[in-house]
Amino acid sequence: MLGTIHCIKKNIVTIDLAVDIKVQVNFVGLHVVFIDDKTMIIGQIVDITQKQAEIIIVGEIVNNTFIPGAIRKPAFRSTVRLVNANELALVFGNTTGKSSKFRLGYSNIYQQYPIYVDVNRFLSNHFAILGNTGSGKSFTLTRLIQNIFTTGEYIPIGANILLFDAYGEYTNAFQSLSQISPLLNYKVYTTNTSYSMDEVLKIPFWLLGVDDIALLLGVTTPNQLPIIEKALKIVPILKNDDESVLQHKNDIIARSIMDILTSSTDSSKIRDQVIAVLTKFHTKDLNLDSQIVQPGYVRTLKQCLYVDKNKMQEIELVTGFIGQFIIDGLELKDPNGTIMYDLADFEQAMSLALISEGVLNSDRVYDEANVLLVRIHSLINSNSANYFSFPRMISKAEYVRSLLVNAEQKKCQIVNFNIHYVDDRLAKVITKILSKLIFDFATENPNRGSVPFHIVIEEAHRYVQLDSDTEILGYNIFERITKEGRKYGVLLGLITQRPSELSDTAISQCSNFLILRTLHPKDLQYIKEMVPSVSEELMEEIKNLQPGSCIAFGSAFLVPTSMLIEKPNPEPLSNNVDVESIWFQKSNQQQ
Repeated sequence: MLGTIHCIKKNIVTIDLAVDIKVQVNFVGLHVVFIDDKTMIIGQIVDITQKQAEIIIVGEIVNNTFIPGAIRKPAFRSTVRLVNANELALVFGNTTGKSSKFRLGYSNIYQQYPIYVDVNRFLSNHFAILGNTGSGKSFTLTRLIQNIFTTGEYIPIGANILLFDAYGEYTNAFQSLSQISPLLNYKVYTTNTSYSMDEVLKIPFWLLGVDDIALLLGVTTPNQLPIIEKALKIVPILKNDDESVLQHKNDIIARSIMDILTSSTDSSKIRDQVIAVLTKFHTKDLNLDSQIVQPGYVRTLKQCLYVDKNKMQEIELVTGFIGQFIIDGLELKDPNGTIMYDLADFEQAMSLALISEGVLNSDRVYDEANVLLVRIHSLINSNSANYFSFPRMISKAEYVRSLLVNAEQKKCQIVNFNIHYVDDRLAKVITKILSKLIFDFATENPNRGSVPFHIVIEEAHRYVQLDSDTEILGYNIFERITKEGRKYGVLLGLITQRPSELSDTAISQCSNFLILRTLHPKDLQYIKEMVPSVSEELMEEIKNLQPGSCIAFGSAFLVPTSMLIEKPNPEPLSNNVDVESIWFQKSNQQQ
């Protein structure tokens, strides 16, 4: 017997020790059982002196099952002893067959005692890995994924792990995946357009919706969204040369010109604007050389735009000619992803949308909308345009499926998006766009949840933020995934050194946490407030963890568990720079 109960205060039981602590191993962290008749209450030693130990209640064993929680307290007459091996297995959940589990690490309290995690309890929920720089986050994530593929007799050939790699450090860790089994494969998309070994990331621009383009162009106000919406409706028509869409083209151009003709600006400006529109946008029926037939003479439309004495002499004639191309009730339709177009095509459509929306009549509205035109023009002329130049027609579903196969059309269980070679703003946009494509694919799947995706984001504080998306678009894609993704099989993994900079909604929806050493007071306070079931004792332990050690808790863990994560093999390229070897040499070697 370990001792007898001296005091019970709230969730802490103090016992008088019946053993000589000087000749015992360190008891701190070990689990004890209070036995009274058929009642078995489990606690963990949190403090100890030579005569007494303080034990926090963590749960009880009922019908050979450990139930976490501290509803009942032990009786003073209870027998108190350390748990045995069978009871410890119940506490850590290591009792069932390991085919449904993977090894996560080894207990820091019980040396070499393996900690197994139920696949569904961990991977069917969002998770977060938090910790300071150098605490071992990259190693933890790598070992977690490596163990999923190497622990147990079953191979996860159906996995879809999409890793957004902020520093390009994970290829070394996963490139040998196929050596485990020929059914397993790893794939890398790079944002380095000059590096030929990996496939350069390319996203079909015609698959982007209003929200995606708004992110890409840095929309700052909801007032800018209608221009994008209109341009998206116009661009398929401009790209389609079928006779059936000729009426649509004529209608769009005619309405744009009519807005100019009926504006209150001076005649010379009206003429210049009409000529500018018809120079850029025209059809075989409606162009500057279109003939306007009048009794006794024929003139071109351009000739009829002549201005004399600050007045367009044939304004009624031009208006009548343009008006015949406007068709009441002819509606523009939203694009359905069946017509291929690029950034340059969209720029043209946006130019026309600016006019057709009548923004030329309002300097303020025009300035807001014209900013988008300037930005897309800059994008077209930048290196970033390469990422939105896709070589062939492809549907959204086909594109998502293509992300998951390699050049030999073999299924890839891990897909790495190396976003290291673009700035943070574009990296954030790319991460959001791809995540939304995945989420849309999953929500449109009639067999809901049958194709699970795990989106893992390194340096998540850069991308999963409380930004302006909700105000402008009505939602943030990462917050939507954390709130709705679980039922569709889209799960998020957030890896960050600054949890206080994450979206509150996103982190609050995570069910499992691996927390490594964290020292920043703001981050510690944030963890305490946002993460459930964090006690003061745990917070103190988090501040003093060794590199590679973590506190794991959540739905996959019956009790908060201190464990050591093994070094991954192979390791990611995340080691600190070796300043000593670079800086120093023996003085007798100096030149």
